[in-house]
Amino acid sequence: MGFQWVYCKGGHEGDERGRLGPNLNAHPPLHSPTLPQDVSAPVSLVVNVASACGFTDGHYRGLQQLQRDLGPRHFTVLAFPCNQFGQQEPDGDREIESFARRTYGVSFPMFSKVAVTGTGAHPAFKYLTQTSGKEPTWNFWKYLVAPDGKVVGAWDPTVSVEDIRPQITALVRKLILKKREDL
Repeated sequence: MGFQWVYCKGGHEGDERGRLGPNLNAHPPLHSPTLPQDVSAPVSLVVNVASACGFTDGHYRGLQQLQRDLGPRHFTVLAFPCNQFGQQEPDGDREIESFARRTYGVSFPMFSKVAVTGTGAHPAFKYLTQTSGKEPTWNFWKYLVAPDGKVVGAWDPTVSVEDIRPQITALVRKLILKKREDL
């Protein structure tokens, strides 16, 4: 069984925000004027992010460039802030989002802070870890999810976004060609 991101209105009772995640089990996304009503991009790169990490600058710049070049119809970055590694994401959700949008101009969805490892790990990261066999050990782990919901790649933070760009581009290209054939 694969992984499917589904966006629903009303993440929590009394909450007008939506939620996005596997089997409707994610934390609600942050308020964002750029958040789409649905995430229909079939190729996703799921990343645990942090604002005060040595990898922050290079990764946020690379992720935003990737989103700009390949999104939004066929690809999207899905960013999940996490404070589990070195306490490098200590701020609240609104401050995290403001930092990312102001400093790096991110246009991809930013979600509420989550745990990515351990018993309290978010269901999305439990799935990503189980299916890839790779658990995050630091900030900026990247998981490439194909249109069928399967994890087709996982990379630690020492691997730059630019290094994995060819795999992502090939997957998006394959998707576009398949859609053309189906016409």
